[in-house]
Amino acid sequence: MKYLLFNDAADDAAMFPASGLRAATCAADGTVLLQFAPGIHDPTGTDADADLVTLTVTADKQMDVFKAIAQAINGGPHSDGVVTVCDDVNSVFLHANILSCTITLNAI
Repeated sequence: MKYLLFNDAADDAAMFPASGLRAATCAADGTVLLQFAPGIHDPTGTDADADLVTLTVTADKQMDVFKAIAQAINGGPHSDGVVTVCDDVNSVFLHANILSCTITLNAI
């Protein structure tokens, strides 16, 4: 199984199974939204239907980012099973046009 890793700040990271990716959309120029099946339940009882990762990308390059994510998920095996999509802390990005990310749990 492959996992997609996101790290937007010290002590704020998330890893989702690639199979949990529901959709990738372009909400605005320079913004890609990745919607995942919820990874945890909200202890307040107000569970939302999805977790959301917002990628800030180079303007007009969202299609390149979509393709890179799909290729990473469907491509050859990764030795450790983890695909780092966005790691703001260590400046590691799956694609050159991914600039940063924000993780929102129980978003939708």
